[in-house]
Parts: sequence; structure tokens; C-alpha cells
Amino acid sequence: MEQDEFALRKFVAPEFIFGTDARKLVARYAKNFGARKILLVTDPGVEAAGWVEDVLTTLREAGVEYAVHSSVTANPKVHEIEEGAEIYRREGCNAIVAVGGGSPMDCAKGIGIVSANKRDIREFEGVDKVELSIPPLICVPTTAGSSADVSQFAIITDTARRVKYAIISKMIVPDVALIDPVTTTTMPRELTADTAMDALCHAIEAFVSTAHSPITDLFALQAIRLVYSNLLPTLEAPDNGNFRGRMMLASLEAGLAFSNTSLGLIHAMAHSLGGMLDSPHGECNALLLSHVIDFNFDAVPDRYMLVGEAMGLSVLGMAPHDVRSALHSTLVSLRESAGITHTLARLGVSRSDIPELAEKAMNDPCIFTNPRQPTREDIEAIYEKAL
Repeated sequence: MEQDEFALRKFVAPEFIFGTDARKLVARYAKNFGARKILLVTDPGVEAAGWVEDVLTTLREAGVEYAVHSSVTANPKVHEIEEGAEIYRREGCNAIVAVGGGSPMDCAKGIGIVSANKRDIREFEGVDKVELSIPPLICVPTTAGSSADVSQFAIITDTARRVKYAIISKMIVPDVALIDPVTTTTMPRELTADTAMDALCHAIEAFVSTAHSPITDLFALQAIRLVYSNLLPTLEAPDNGNFRGRMMLASLEAGLAFSNTSLGLIHAMAHSLGGMLDSPHGECNALLLSHVIDFNFDAVPDRYMLVGEAMGLSVLGMAPHDVRSALHSTLVSLRESAGITHTLARLGVSRSDIPELAEKAMNDPCIFTNPRQPTREDIEAIYEKAL
């Protein structure tokens, strides 16, 4: 059932600067925030691409001191946050800069939480558990997908429990996001595809979320249009600044939407996969997307028709079951054209894993805003289809 169009909704977003060379404003904002010494959080791939040195140069030129925590891996782990918090404390830092994709940015948020609240990062799992504001956080995203630079989400992997869990709090919205499309030009093809599919899932799930609003709908639909029309051209011409800029804009707009609506079953199931297998998040989303839409469709068919329209499908006058079929085939075609052609089995999922995966997905907070509430058996059936 469609919600009241004017139900009370909040909208949270950080200050952000979007455009070429935005990354070069790091030192200015660090000084604005009274940074005495910065902890820069990143990963080896971003270092190798040259973006870390690029940012450090601006800090050195402005006379801002820094320490670096660069051992972040994909799906940031509890121990990486603990290591970063120890460096932050030992070096006497009082602000954080994240340079990278979702993993360094989520790790930076975790370091901020631990540094301010002086408690184990695992204690903050869930919604609104962070009591004290984190230190000033500046994000420089280098991928077009995670939107961690504008969201109130941090996704952390607890390897001991083999669980990927969400921390959701206004306290972890970055103070400023410096969103520079130029940084995405060093992304390899596979990462470009994975992160774009993540952004597309963010936008679609935000649009059908039970917490959507007229404001989030604007951002979600525009993000869907941008990803669908620019992903394949970006893969064909990876150095084209216009395509890269539009993909970065899609990531931003999808982030502004989902940060305020939460997500849905695709992300609940993908988090479960990531926790068990440490597999690429965007890839997991991409492999689940069409199957979850098939499951959800009858709960909000009108919304999915608008998703189809945003992707350029001629849905006017089409029967709902035909819209569902067209959406499914169009999304599978997009995913496969982007090079994501395999199945969950190729990622290492076996049938015997499915009950545990479904159990963990049922406990993910993203599931609460899914337009149709699934049973564990429903989730198991969707995993089966994606094998």
C-alpha cells in the first residue's frame, strides 16, 4: 500500500563540494575544522593510483600534519578499525580524512566512533547507537558507488562471527564530502562495473523503500537514469570525463536517497554474502538485483513501473507482469554487458550455505524498509535462484 505522500520525513546530508579538483580543498577544510593533526585513512590500491600522495601534497603545502593508516581491505574489518584508532590516539590526531572507496570511508567512520566513544566498534551495531559525535571527518571518494561520503551508514565486517553489519547514525555523517570525478579515472573496469551496480541498487531500493519521500524520490530516479544511460559508455571510454562525472553524480544522488530511506532485501542479502565470503559488495548486489525485484514487484508495482521508465522502458499500457519481465531481462542484460556474467556459485556459495546466509539476512536492519517482508524460506529461495 502506498504511504501518505506527506508523512513526516527527515533528510540528512553533509556539506559537499562536487566537481573537478574538489579533492584539492582538503587542507582548507582541515584548517576550517581546527585540525592539529590528521589521520588519513586509505587502502593500497588508492595509494598506488596516486590519489593519496595528491592529497598529502596539499596538506604539506598548507602546513597540516598527518599520519596515515593504509592497511584497509575490501569489506573493512574490526581489527583494521582498532589499528586505525590506535594510530589516531598514538599520533595525537584530532581529525580524519578518508581517501578511497566505501571501505576506507567506512573504516574512517569506525575509527571516529571508537576514538570518540572509547568502546569496542562491535557495540554500535544497529540504528542510533552512537552516543558521542565523531571527530571532524572529510571524505574524498575515489569510486562511484558506495556513497559512504554522504551517508549515515558504515558497514563493518566482523570476521570472528563471519558477519557484515551496519552502523546507522547521524553521528557518522561526514562533515564534508569533496567529490571529484577525476579520482574515478583510475578505477579498473571490474571495479567501475561493481560500484555502478551498487549505486543502481542503492537508488532502486531507496525508491521502493517504505521510508521513501518526495525528496528522496527525486534523487533516486535521477540516479537510476544516470547509471543506466552512462555505465556501458563509461566502460567503453573509461577516460571520458563526462561519463565519469555522470557516474559520480549518480553515486552522490543515490547516496542522498538511500541514506534517508535505508535500503532493502538486496542489501540485507548482499551483506550476508559479504560477511561469509568476503566477496565484492557491488558484485553481490548485481547478482541479486533482478531476483529481489521479482520477489518485491507485486507489493509496489507502480513504483517499479517508474523505475522501468527511468531506465527508458516503454511501460505505458504494459501489464504489470510484463513490466516485471522487462525489468528483469533489462537488468540482467545490463549486468552481463558490464561483465558481471557469473552466479553466486562462482563466488563460492554452495547450497549448504543458504540456511545460514538467510538467517543472517533476516537479522540485517536493511530488511525492515523492504516493500515486502520476506520469510526465511523466501530468502532461501532467492539465493537458490541466484546460484
